[in-house]
Amino acid sequence: MNVLTDNFSLYGEGLLGTVELTVFASLLALVVGVLMAAFRVAPVGSLRVFGTVWVMVLRNTPLTLLFFAVLLGLPRFGVVLPFKIFAILALGCYTSAFICEAVRSGINTVPVGQGEAARSLGMTFSQTLGEVVLPQAFRTVIPPVGSTLIALAKNSAIAGSFSVVELLGTYKTLNELGYSIIWTFVWIAVGYLIVTLTISALFNVLEKRWGVPR
Repeated sequence: MNVLTDNFSLYGEGLLGTVELTVFASLLALVVGVLMAAFRVAPVGSLRVFGTVWVMVLRNTPLTLLFFAVLLGLPRFGVVLPFKIFAILALGCYTSAFICEAVRSGINTVPVGQGEAARSLGMTFSQTLGEVVLPQAFRTVIPPVGSTLIALAKNSAIAGSFSVVELLGTYKTLNELGYSIIWTFVWIAVGYLIVTLTISALFNVLEKRWGVPR
């Protein structure tokens, strides 16, 4: 227990870093993921190709490699930002590919007649998608999106290897101070459990309120 009590501020800083990475990367992933899903069902061929390539490349690229590409590659092209911003970009873009596929599967559950009826009323593609299709698709994608964001929270641990303050990275300092590595990781695991259970509880509330009854 003294591992936690003696280093509460260190654990707190790491937990806060993980929460910040999770929240901001989740927002980025949701925005980009929904946009890519719209591209993949768009009537414009170039947009469909862009969305397909985005998903194929990111889903089949190891996250660690993507971190190297963003955190070490972008500065070579003159893009200099804090490492935390780079980590958010890597996490958010990577997760957006999975959000995209979850949203696209939800779009496919909406009856085709809904879109046809909207178009017959003179609605544009963006209006049909935003006002008719996505609100209905949202109800079916709550569970998979929640699972994806829980995975994002756990994936944020990779950021610690790139000098970004987050929960897993605290073990380095505690190990140097001579604390038990077992109890160090026990409390780190508790921290991640708090984050993931919070996300799970949030999406359970959303599912009970707006999800499709089963």
